[in-house]
Amino acid sequence: MGQSTPPPNATAAEQAAWLARNTVDSLPQGGLESKLAGGRRLRVKLGIDPTAPDIHLGFTVVLGKLREFQDLGHKVVLIIGDYTARVGDPSGRDSTRPVLDPAQIDANAASFREQALKILRDDSDLLEVRFNGEWLDMSMSDLFTLMRTATVGQMLERDDFAKRYTANQPISMLELLYPLLQGYDSVAVLADVELGATDQKFNLLLGRDVQRAYGQPEQVIMTLPLLIGTDGVRKMSKSYGNYIGVTESPEEIYGKTLSVPDAQLENWYSLLLGRGPDPAQSPRDAKRALARELVERFHGAEAAAAAEEHFDRVFVRREWPEDIETVTWPANGELVHLPALLARAFGVSTSEGRRTLAQGGVKIDGEPVAPGALDLPADQVNGRVLQLGKRRFARVAIT
Repeated sequence: MGQSTPPPNATAAEQAAWLARNTVDSLPQGGLESKLAGGRRLRVKLGIDPTAPDIHLGFTVVLGKLREFQDLGHKVVLIIGDYTARVGDPSGRDSTRPVLDPAQIDANAASFREQALKILRDDSDLLEVRFNGEWLDMSMSDLFTLMRTATVGQMLERDDFAKRYTANQPISMLELLYPLLQGYDSVAVLADVELGATDQKFNLLLGRDVQRAYGQPEQVIMTLPLLIGTDGVRKMSKSYGNYIGVTESPEEIYGKTLSVPDAQLENWYSLLLGRGPDPAQSPRDAKRALARELVERFHGAEAAAAAEEHFDRVFVRREWPEDIETVTWPANGELVHLPALLARAFGVSTSEGRRTLAQGGVKIDGEPVAPGALDLPADQVNGRVLQLGKRRFARVAIT
């Protein structure tokens, strides 16, 4: 995922410089070198709240940095925030996050380890996976002790809290508590280093304060740049709909990558591949090369070649995909209700199907369905290719 590791005889200063080479912050200055000079295996922490069922490419930026620590022989402590997800991280938010269903959080958490191992080394000497429900289900007495480690004034120094407070927007007590809970994670796992994106800087620094209050050596904090999403404007996020999930199909990863604005190519290459694009390539060819590498990383070389061929067939040569699945529809009337057909064919909700129809995002045999058309005669659908958006196809068979 980047440059090769330093040689075995590299000094602590050389190792620290290599690990920090594409970070935004490595604090305190000289701290990482000092930790490495101790000669012991470091415990390098990352916490992820399972607020969505899949990890997107933005997460892989920090996972890649964790892998670099593993490659130098250090132990990664991956914390699945099954408990903190019930609170909701306020970082970068201008409003209170919605409360998630505990069952959904648990389901998401179950898939995170497998997805993270697409990047991390699955070696018990180099990886420890923990759930923070192990220690955050604490007594009131322990919670009071934790809350004494920080003040309301400290919390309101944080940019997102300060802006919301000034604008008279609500800030829940749980949100104020969140950074302390994340800091206590560092205490529980004896973290030497904690990683996070730039919007986590406040939380990571507060973790040092919490460790000091509990009599532990303070962790070094390292922040990494945020990957801008496919919209080219905001950070990649499931909630913004501008993400690429690592478990998405090869065709989706390939196609979505080609939609990245030209201005973001340097950012994507640097953060995801650890290098810049080939200066001899046009932006179009650079995107294709990036898309192939990303698909190959998560699905293999054969899938990458097939995804590129699929894209060319559908979007360059304007041909149907070779492997269109067939969706059956019962012959129980003269009309076919399109929102229900879309739900059956593509797993979307009927309300989403209605919205896409209203926006002109549905085609039959390549012809757009009139916006607002909810029902079509069965003979206009049977045997035809139904298309949702740009990359989803199904052949309809009325039986």
